[in-house]
Amino acid sequence: MADLLSIGDFSRMTFLTVKALRHYHDVGLLEPARIDPQTGYRSYRPEQVAQARLIRRLRDLDLPVDDVRTALAAPDEESRNRVIVEHLERMSRQLQQTQETVESLKRMLSEEERIAVTHRDEAAVTTLAIRGAVTGDTVVTWWIEAFTELHRLLAVSGVERTGPDGAVFPTEYFTEGGAEVVAFVPVGSVPALPGRVEVVERPAARYAVATYDGPMVDLDAAYSAVGRAVTEQALAADGPVVERYLPNGDPADLIDHTTEICWPTLRA
Repeated sequence: MADLLSIGDFSRMTFLTVKALRHYHDVGLLEPARIDPQTGYRSYRPEQVAQARLIRRLRDLDLPVDDVRTALAAPDEESRNRVIVEHLERMSRQLQQTQETVESLKRMLSEEERIAVTHRDEAAVTTLAIRGAVTGDTVVTWWIEAFTELHRLLAVSGVERTGPDGAVFPTEYFTEGGAEVVAFVPVGSVPALPGRVEVVERPAARYAVATYDGPMVDLDAAYSAVGRAVTEQALAADGPVVERYLPNGDPADLIDHTTEICWPTLRA
């Protein structure tokens, strides 16, 4: 086995430290070709250099060890690349979230003008609604699917809406990180109800309202503004917060909207 490389030479050829090589051995990513039974000294084959370099590249991308192991064990290049591409897509999403958070922090530090809060009485209304148990991680996907389904029902049935889309968020959604949320559309009449769509009668109520039109990452600014106003005026009442979504243009575009944060209040 004279062609074996010492761990020092292997380290120089791969830019992997001895500590890293020992770690990759311990986690089963890169087994030495030989371990001296007396000294524990590790040796490697020259053909292992390519694998070691690939491991270093993948770890430089922060690919988790388990995913590196999956990539190395892939039966073909396409399967291996699929693991890498999926990780790169996750990194891109994380980078976008980081950039959005940085911009949000800059806006907070600039002490922008406070969001105005108004008060409004809403009459009782009949709605078509969809309920769903969601968390902060799943709410956006559920929200899009629910309103897509509700809008499709309106289009097929010909029933006219009597107000903007809305969603009911109970306190537990914020305090526990998840709860049953109700997406609804106010309507003047009720069609035949398919699937999970149901009729929900919304009661009359009074709200403090903050209107927000900006990046969703800053929506908490509107919640803070209306919550502060209600607290300062000692008008806080029990009940869920209701979001209403006012289209900025095409009503069919679910994403392009202004959000009203409607916080339940006592009557002044």
